[in-house]
Amino acid sequence: MSQTDLSSVAQALVAAGKGILAADESAPTIKKRFDSIQVESSEDNRRNYREMLFTTDGASEFISGVILFDETLRQSSRAGKRLVDVLKDQGVLSGIKVDKGAKDFALHAGEKCTEGLDGLRERLAEYAELGATFAKWRAVITIGDGIPSQACIDVNAHGLARYAALCQEAGLVPIVEPEVLMDGTHTIETSACATGRALHATFNELVRQGVDLSGMLLKPNMVLSGYGCDTQASVTEVAEATVNCFRKHVPAAVPGIVFLSGGQDDELATAHLDAMNRMDEGLRPWQLSFSYGRALQAPTLKAWGGKDDQEADGQAAYLHRARMNGAARFGRWDASMEEGAQRGDTLVSQD
Repeated sequence: MSQTDLSSVAQALVAAGKGILAADESAPTIKKRFDSIQVESSEDNRRNYREMLFTTDGASEFISGVILFDETLRQSSRAGKRLVDVLKDQGVLSGIKVDKGAKDFALHAGEKCTEGLDGLRERLAEYAELGATFAKWRAVITIGDGIPSQACIDVNAHGLARYAALCQEAGLVPIVEPEVLMDGTHTIETSACATGRALHATFNELVRQGVDLSGMLLKPNMVLSGYGCDTQASVTEVAEATVNCFRKHVPAAVPGIVFLSGGQDDELATAHLDAMNRMDEGLRPWQLSFSYGRALQAPTLKAWGGKDDQEADGQAAYLHRARMNGAARFGRWDASMEEGAQRGDTLVSQD
């Protein structure tokens, strides 16, 4: 895929009013989520749940792409149609999680280094053959006593850049995810400092390794107070701190920033995204979008409950959250819209 094609795919993923569903939970993670609703994490149940999401009428108005787990990329629907094709028929792009997880970083207590570069070139070629058009790699940066260390930031930035270069070589758009975790008692100022350091190192490596910034997307954390901090920043403070941090460290050549939701509840993640998109356009040269997992799926799981006769309820809950985040993409979300959207009201126009 040429640089022009990579850029076109990246731009399609952050099209106006749209964002990405992160449905790439590993086997242990999806088991935890199914355990919360007392549903067995069998292959069929995982397939049925994700098929329910992917076949939700109207969701493609707000969802441009879906990040899949290896298992899901290879699965077919109950009717025998490949799930990649189910998405493709709705104009939704399929992506794939390709890292092998964050492991303990040797000689650096409390810090992680993401693995998965071995054999990645061959895996990317196979994923492209299976229908993936983009990929995702997550690095984890922890804030704590004396951390993050520069060594941890640098080794993860290097891995992200190597992954991104391999993706572009294979014709896949890389989503680069340097996530600074918000677990802890730190202030929003400490979060901004750690996030800035991670972004600075990541883009230095991306440029050094020749990655085309116009053919990638960034999936970062928002700049928040630590979840255990006694003083939580307001929605406006989070929006301003996040945009100001990213203006300093993210080149304008990057088409879009697709935020992760982290540990935020679904409505708060929407509120923060909305507040950022209400800010002056001159302050945000990139599209500010979403790549949410839990913040799109938590209400869906609860409404579905693993019951076939409640699939419509699960789809309604998913469509509701997708619609709300679609509104936030335009800076048009309001808390009063939540109840209306649950009734199925049309709240967002794409014009």
